[in-house]
Amino acid sequence: MFAKVKPQVFIDTLTLELSSPDKNAVRAVLKDESGFVCRRLESEVSAHRSLIWSGLNDLPYGVYSIEIKQGDDEMKMRIIKRV
Repeated sequence: MFAKVKPQVFIDTLTLELSSPDKNAVRAVLKDESGFVCRRLESEVSAHRSLIWSGLNDLPYGVYSIEIKQGDDEMKMRIIKRV
């Protein structure tokens, strides 16, 4: 696993922590339970090896999946939006 998503139960922001930052941009896609793409993020990684994804407060609560890609690395996990 090349990244961690904190917290896995979120309200309006997510933090993506990368274990080995790469020169490639990080791409993340947030999907709802039906597979509908709710948000997309593409960004360079800072020297701190983390990205803060804010502005998620208008999403309805429920279960989401997040797909993260950086270069050839790819991962998918379930996260929960709570009120």
